[in-house]
Amino acid sequence: MFGNTPLELRRPSGPPHGRRSRARWTTTGVVLGVGIAAMAAARADPTIVLPSGLPVQVKPTFSEPGLPAFSFPTGGSSSLGGSSSSVDDSGGSGSSSGSASSGGSGDAYNTMMAQDWGSQAADAASAMGVSATALAATCVMESNCQNVGASSGSSAAGAFQMINSTYTADISGAIAYDPGIAGSIVSGLAGQMDPTTEAYAAAYELRSDALALQSDGISDPTVLQARAMYQFGASVGPDVAAASDSDSIADTTDLSAASLAANGLTTSSTVGEWRQTIINKLGASTANQTVLSGQ
Repeated sequence: MFGNTPLELRRPSGPPHGRRSRARWTTTGVVLGVGIAAMAAARADPTIVLPSGLPVQVKPTFSEPGLPAFSFPTGGSSSLGGSSSSVDDSGGSGSSSGSASSGGSGDAYNTMMAQDWGSQAADAASAMGVSATALAATCVMESNCQNVGASSGSSAAGAFQMINSTYTADISGAIAYDPGIAGSIVSGLAGQMDPTTEAYAAAYELRSDALALQSDGISDPTVLQARAMYQFGASVGPDVAAASDSDSIADTTDLSAASLAANGLTTSSTVGEWRQTIINKLGASTANQTVLSGQ
């Protein structure tokens, strides 16, 4: 799904407290209307009526926020995508006992803050009760914090590379969580390409993922653990987050050999090896940062 970073695994996710898959496939067809205005009796010249704009190609999309377009094997049944899970936590009370600061540190944080929208994104993280470092880690993993458009075959767009359905669900959740942001964000799907607006949606997604992990017994979810949710989805994300380093990533995620190979992994790769790819990108300090701000 993602801009300047290597392709990564994503799996459809469901509500934080459930394990159902949420992959959605949307198909747009080519519509060509040809109207023949001439009837024999009317003796009028035939008129061709064409649709405005170019024909729309059939493109599958995957329900997941983040990561660049994923290369799926032909005929495969696995679909990866962002989690648009909702969490009933309106009012901002939260349940985290994490010790993370709403501020940030580390290379990922510095990368985000180097963008002209970085400080606004950090404010968005704070508004959602999420560490700015965790939010920065997400944009680094997704696009290296570059505001890139969707690639062929996916609607994932923006610095946080969220697909349409996930973005829509998460920005609605963010507004419900903090109604005060409604007047300062870009409305509609145009908000995906406004990094400050998309930061609210991505931060709410991280909050939802972290709270879901808490409900699964992980008291203070880290960036690395939340990454499992954001990348693999709510159906198997908790399993990856809680797995031992020696566990098979293929067995834990049920991904095919072709899907794993497209992302630099094999059927013999372990969860620990997957984790190391994240640590290599973010650094150990950032990967072990607690996601939720102290409340």
